[in-house]
Amino acid sequence: MIRVRATFEKCGRAKYISHLDLNRCMLRTFRRSGLPIWYTEGFNPHPYYSFALALSLGFESSCEILDFNLNEEMPYDEIRDKLNAVMPEGMKIIKVAEQKQKITAITEAEYSFSLVSDDTERLYGDIEALLGMPEILIEKKTKKGIKTVDIKPSIKVMRCEKNDISVDMVIRLPAGTQTNFNPTLFIDALRNYNGAPFEPEKIRRTGIFCENNEIFS
Repeated sequence: MIRVRATFEKCGRAKYISHLDLNRCMLRTFRRSGLPIWYTEGFNPHPYYSFALALSLGFESSCEILDFNLNEEMPYDEIRDKLNAVMPEGMKIIKVAEQKQKITAITEAEYSFSLVSDDTERLYGDIEALLGMPEILIEKKTKKGIKTVDIKPSIKVMRCEKNDISVDMVIRLPAGTQTNFNPTLFIDALRNYNGAPFEPEKIRRTGIFCENNEIFS
């Protein structure tokens, strides 16, 4: 059994494919690809595959992780090409390689987005003021119900730049098997601040990281 890891992008119309539908989509893709996919054993054999992190509906990504197993060795470029030949519009395999790190090694995900506003000067000031507060409380849905959490310690602002029509940001948030935050938490907190009106656009996951800023691979 050969363990393989594919990195793929999900953009354009594909950003509206839910995580549940993505599973069905990949099942069909594997069957059409002709790859020697390893199947589970038992009464209902099916291709074994898993995604590192679920992506919120409406988000784009350039770094989604898909793990699967093959019954025989194949050149990675050939695996990539066979999958891309049958992938749906908006999804493309960027890289195929061996599985080096376990999914549990993931600690952070990076996102880019634009906050479009008629008053970017005021909006930029609102962001600075919000990030300067001792805590940023937001209601988050959990398995046990709605919980109030402080996301201030978890936000790493990598970039924040204003232009005539938007404030463009790149932030890192906790991700992995224990805690998963996405940028809508920060965006909701900024809305609750009641500052300059804005609309979020182009939310995209741009990186998945382990400890010490190491790129997950």
